[in-house]
Amino acid sequence: MLARKGLLPDGFLLTRLAEDQNQLKSTRIRAQRARFITKTGSCNVAHKNIREQGRFLQDVFTTMVDLKWQHSFLIFTSAFLCSWMLFAMVWWLLAFAHGDLEPRDPNGEPGPVPCVTAIHSFTSAFLFSIEVQVTIGFGGRMVTEECPMAITVLIIQNILGLIINAVMLGCVFMKTAQANRRAETLIFSRNAVIAPRNGRPTFMFRVGDLRKSMIISATIQLQVIRRTVTTEGEVIPVCQLDIQVENPLRSNGIFLVSPLIISHTIDRGSPLYEMSAHSLAAEDLEIIVILEGVVETTGITMQARTSYTPDEILWGRRFVSIITEEDGRYCVDYSKFGNTVPIRMPSLSAKDLDQTRGVQDSGDDTHLQGWGLVRAGRGGFRRGRGGGESTQPWYAPVQPPVQTPHSEPAHSILKDHQQGALSPPNEGEPGERRGQKKTVTLEVIGRQIEEDSLGEISD
Repeated sequence: MLARKGLLPDGFLLTRLAEDQNQLKSTRIRAQRARFITKTGSCNVAHKNIREQGRFLQDVFTTMVDLKWQHSFLIFTSAFLCSWMLFAMVWWLLAFAHGDLEPRDPNGEPGPVPCVTAIHSFTSAFLFSIEVQVTIGFGGRMVTEECPMAITVLIIQNILGLIINAVMLGCVFMKTAQANRRAETLIFSRNAVIAPRNGRPTFMFRVGDLRKSMIISATIQLQVIRRTVTTEGEVIPVCQLDIQVENPLRSNGIFLVSPLIISHTIDRGSPLYEMSAHSLAAEDLEIIVILEGVVETTGITMQARTSYTPDEILWGRRFVSIITEEDGRYCVDYSKFGNTVPIRMPSLSAKDLDQTRGVQDSGDDTHLQGWGLVRAGRGGFRRGRGGGESTQPWYAPVQPPVQTPHSEPAHSILKDHQQGALSPPNEGEPGERRGQKKTVTLEVIGRQIEEDSLGEISD
């Protein structure tokens, strides 16, 4: 309407319509993209066309524990009702075979002693079956010593009733004490972030525990789920690749006493090495987080899971700090658990960043630059990079020095200096003979270089 009135140009309107259509298409694509693990930790996998259904009956207890609560209650109720009806039929048949159901004159002579007193119909037999199995015992009906078969049925029903009660109570206890119940108080940040840390792009997310009881031997594992194609052309729809978690202890163990930021450095061996800010939205991958440990109070092994899709990974953002020190103890503000702040970060991938810094693709061309002794404190020394004026990273290849026509090569000068420092001429000789080769062990060379460096620093 605005375009018809001349308030907006037609080109602007057409551009907006094209953008809206592209947004709708991208929304539909994102809606159709399925995830392997939901945010709550359940597996989004449907098992179809299972022909060997009898395998589930071989492990009845696990099958009943895995069922939903409504199905479990239905099975519990059906089991009790079926057992009561079955033994009610047995008690009625015993009474009918013994002649206890025949009508008798209350004013006449007493008849024979019945097997079960006060059973006159199927309803009374059903009530007696409930009294026997639940051990209520109202006192109006009881088994006599007239029929040994009735005593046998009474023993069988008591044993079967105890077995049913034990199985049902065990299923209820296992369903209420499942490991995934403890995972309800383990929270993960809704979004993951990619931000630089120690000069390298790093994938990070936050995890926390709301309970004071700890998770013993907690370990965390990261996996990437993506569609891959092998060199032979085989399509693997769900390919699982492990991601190394950044930990100084070289293990996946964590001490989850307060919220932690779990990080993964995106280096050459990372599956995210070629992912940039522009290609992130188009990536068909899913990062799965698996946290395992032992519940301190119950000793049951638990597992908490979540996942992050490309839409839930924020590029160039960092988590805010939520731990403060107050009154001699640390306090955690969970209201800022998932808050992030933007930071300056290039949109290039880790691979492009390495190429711009001068890192070669082949590992044979990378050399460490010279490392010398740098003072670390009082009377102490640590290994550090020699030549503090160099601003290149340590993994950058060493550039050869520019040589002039009248200057000697750098390696020949270094060789002459080492020969002059390590192999001085003997007292009886006027000087070192040219062309004479001398064999010096590496230990002597390293010891002499360190002594020279210490002498220069002390001067």
